[in-house]
Amino acid sequence: MIVNEFIWPIRVYYEDTDSGGVVYHANYLKFMERARTEWLRTLGLEQDEIVEQLGIYFVVHSLSINYIKPALFNEALWVKSTIKKLSKARIIYKQQLIRKDEHNGEEQVLSDGEVTIVGISQSLEKPIRLPQEIYELFL
Repeated sequence: MIVNEFIWPIRVYYEDTDSGGVVYHANYLKFMERARTEWLRTLGLEQDEIVEQLGIYFVVHSLSINYIKPALFNEALWVKSTIKKLSKARIIYKQQLIRKDEHNGEEQVLSDGEVTIVGISQSLEKPIRLPQEIYELFL
């Protein structure tokens, strides 16, 4: 199964917010992380099994995020993830936190981020090429 876009629904809980009911800035990154993990899961890849079977950890190499509009307590949102760039050594994701406007039904982008993921060898503790079977899932 080849997939180059993934949308994951989330709900904003009280624990995700500050005292004003606005999502705390670091939690946007948690939402994005969960979406990437669930994307792998839909492709039949469990991160703990990748470590056990292939000896590879997926780690964040770099990231950037723009906060455009606040996400609020109890909102139903989506994390939209796409592959911006894929190489043999890294995956660059574009991820957006989105809500649907109650009045006109249009999507509003709340945050826009880019995350670079690399594979790290468990035994060598340094970056390695992505296994071909994983690489091909994202083509």
